[in-house]
Amino acid sequence: MKIHHIGYCVRDIIKSKSELEKIGFISFCPPCKDDDRKVNIQFMKNDEIVIELVSPTGEEKSPIDGILEKIGDTVYHICYETKNISNEIEKLKKDKYVVVTKPEQAAAINGNNVAFLYKKNVGLIELVEIK
Repeated sequence: MKIHHIGYCVRDIIKSKSELEKIGFISFCPPCKDDDRKVNIQFMKNDEIVIELVSPTGEEKSPIDGILEKIGDTVYHICYETKNISNEIEKLKKDKYVVVTKPEQAAAINGNNVAFLYKKNVGLIELVEIK
């Protein structure tokens, strides 16, 4: 599978964005608030490398609060593109991946379906369905 982006959970998107700009990353789309997941998202890139900054909105508990409390700002997932998310999930489940979140539309990725899976010795991955 092709890598779509690398996800970073951060406490403060503005501060993290500023630091990443110092090392060559640029924003290529406006920030997005994902009300369903209770996070703010900013995509940035440096040449072909795309990163996703994800921070809690602070309104309610978000999926990344635990990571931020335990580790702090960090890389926490790699997102892979797939043409058929359901088929890919079934293949990965046969390889002992556990579905963390079932496919749902992602506001920050043009409403494309995304799902998160986990496997020991690999960590958290995200799939995004690109048609």
